[in-house]
Formats: sequence, C-alpha cells, structure tokens
Amino acid sequence: MSKPTKCVSVQTARDLQNNWVATRQPEIDRALGYTDAREVFYSVEELEEFLNYVKSESKKQGITNPGIRIYFGAYNDVKSNKATLFLAPTTGDDKNSDNNYSIEALNDGTQGWPPKNY
Repeated sequence: MSKPTKCVSVQTARDLQNNWVATRQPEIDRALGYTDAREVFYSVEELEEFLNYVKSESKKQGITNPGIRIYFGAYNDVKSNKATLFLAPTTGDDKNSDNNYSIEALNDGTQGWPPKNY
C-alpha cells in the first residue's frame, strides 16, 4: 500500500503540536485554571470499526462516499471537564458536506495524562 498523499512528516507534525502548545495551551490553561487535555487516543481497531460502521450505514442511505468531520468538544459532567474530540459522519467527501445526523458520532477516546507531546 502506498503512503496517503496527505501524510506529513514527523517534523511537521511536531511543529504543529509545538505551535498549539505555544500559542493556545497557555491561554486555555489560564482561562480554565488547570492544564487541559490536548490529545485523544483511539486504537486502529476502534477507528476501523467506526469507519466500517459509517460506510455500512451510509450505504443503506444511498451515500456512496461519506466523510468524517473531527470536532473539538469539552466534557461538563462528573466524568471530566477536559477537552475531547469526536468524529462525525458526513453525507459526502467534500469539506462542505452536511453532517449525517442519522449516524452517531464516535467519542470516548482516551487521553494521556499528562498530555503526551508529539
């Protein structure tokens, strides 16, 4: 299998993470009064299971090429008050595709603590 065209180098990924930590994390931490999460972990198996679910449910709706939109979120309950990510299916593979609210989003990834640097 060939490398996907949108892969970035390890150094580019490190630069992106370092830029987040330098330009966003201090303000978020200051506003919240604590260090917030900044990474979320899913196993490959969990991601494959979700992607297969989205493909299957989309196909039932006549959608042949769904997409996934990744959202930032934040808990506000006894479980946590930390940041999180969730993956939301879309009705197409274009950045302007609508969200597909007929298929549930994926959440409940785990977060390293303290946050892991890339």
